Amino acid sequence: MIEYLKNIFLFDPKTPLGFTSLYFWIFFTIVFLGYYLINKNNFIRSLYLLLVSLFFYYKTSGVFFILLIFSTLFNYWFGNIIYNKEKISSKKIFLALSIFVNLLVLSYFKYTFFIIGTINHIFGTNIIPYDYIMDFVNIFSGSNFNVSKILLPAGISFYMFQTMSYTIDIYKNKIVPVKNIVDFGFFVSFFPLLVAGPILRASEFIPQIYKKFQLSRYEFGMAIFLILKGFVKKIMIGDYLAVNFIDRVFSNPARYSGFENFMATISYSLQVYMDFSAYSDIAIGIALLMGFRIPANFNSPYKAKNVGDFWKRWHISLSSWLKDYLYIPLGGNRNASTGTFVNIGLFFLIFGLMAKNLYVSLILLIIPLFLFILSYFVPKTKKFIITNTNLMITMLLGGLWHGSSWNFLIWGGLNGAGIVVYKLWKKISPYEKINRWWAYVIKIVITFSFITFTRIFFRAKDLETAKSLMSQIWNNFNISGISKIITGYYKIWIILILGFASHWLSYDLKNKWKDKFINAPHWVQVIIVVLTIFIVYQSICSDMQAFIYFQF
Repeated sequence: MIEYLKNIFLFDPKTPLGFTSLYFWIFFTIVFLGYYLINKNNFIRSLYLLLVSLFFYYKTSGVFFILLIFSTLFNYWFGNIIYNKEKISSKKIFLALSIFVNLLVLSYFKYTFFIIGTINHIFGTNIIPYDYIMDFVNIFSGSNFNVSKILLPAGISFYMFQTMSYTIDIYKNKIVPVKNIVDFGFFVSFFPLLVAGPILRASEFIPQIYKKFQLSRYEFGMAIFLILKGFVKKIMIGDYLAVNFIDRVFSNPARYSGFENFMATISYSLQVYMDFSAYSDIAIGIALLMGFRIPANFNSPYKAKNVGDFWKRWHISLSSWLKDYLYIPLGGNRNASTGTFVNIGLFFLIFGLMAKNLYVSLILLIIPLFLFILSYFVPKTKKFIITNTNLMITMLLGGLWHGSSWNFLIWGGLNGAGIVVYKLWKKISPYEKINRWWAYVIKIVITFSFITFTRIFFRAKDLETAKSLMSQIWNNFNISGISKIITGYYKIWIILILGFASHWLSYDLKNKWKDKFINAPHWVQVIIVVLTIFIVYQSICSDMQAFIYFQF
């Protein structure tokens, strides 16, 4: 009995709580029933959801729920301080301090190994990372955490960005502070979105805290539809492709032919979309059941006609956050700020020092100087250089947000370069204004191909793996063996075709299916739900796979 209660209430690092576990849906059912008993009182509702969200995060990340509490208290306090200061200079000082502390905490957990590795490489040192926080926890609690590795708390990138946007928006007079710490804690920790987003904006979510609970029949049907769609995407498509094909190839590309590596890369583009959009669908559906409307996080990204269009459709909450809180403050497409020059100089300095080739280092160090001279002596180029420098900085930092490795920096840089190249190309392209269906298809294919290429660096565990995969594709495509591979992996190709086909279907057809489910009688909906869940869980071929964005 004691062991059973421990499994229910204590954190188990081997089985963190997630949307695909039976435990979560039992947890949510109990929370949901309790919520309907207390939702008429806004304060009690916020307190209730804050407490269950903290428990959810504890079951997901263990002792790191203390970090979530710290982030909540710190940013609530600083939000009030910034709001109550009368002098702009004082507001700026406290805003800068709050951003510094947030980034310091985020950097400690996320970038310590990357920074120390870079220092060791540049200066030839042998500094060994040590987790002082876990050491303190071990002393304080008698636990035995490994202090030679710095564990990444689940969802830290998401809730840190949420809390920073709150204090920044208060500074910009876009919002006023919440009424109490309970409401703010609920905003930060709302459990459906806590671990992998979407990233909430205070201006979008906090007003809903003070509104009376409402849920129409259409919204209820929509919520159930989104949750079911998320399960199909995650388990039947994303996990199936990962377990049976993608993970095997990326673990050792040299063991597989160029064609298999090529198809694994294409498959991963589908998997990462299905996995991440599935989490967003389920999270938005759960939030809607409790009366909270969360904006969509994806808009058919593989229908994009160029890289810029792709980033308006993919992970919309992050893309818009980076635009509003990084790109525009840097100067956007208007001018350069101090941050522009500091960041561009820092990036090229680090890249130059890290390059193993002297000539590459010199080129990387000369590029910012050349751009500065060009903008000074050829004024017509100044706006273009500044705009695209700001864009590249934003995409590079967006890459670092995803992970602390050169793979993610390269991935972010390639996406930034793709946007810049397209902006140049569309000025001279004879095809840009052609609206024929074939031109649209060509644009989609080119964009998808480029995005898929960049995914090699996103998925590969390190640069060597990425190089090995690209080498296999280029040098060992082995056309003669393709028919045998197609036969051997026929189930993978069926899932792949069905996945892409469902993505590229017209909006009208998708909306018809959705509306038919929403408007169907409840007994029909129940039958569809039961059948879908039965089919989905029959397709499970291994242990449940964690959502990809849990690691960010």
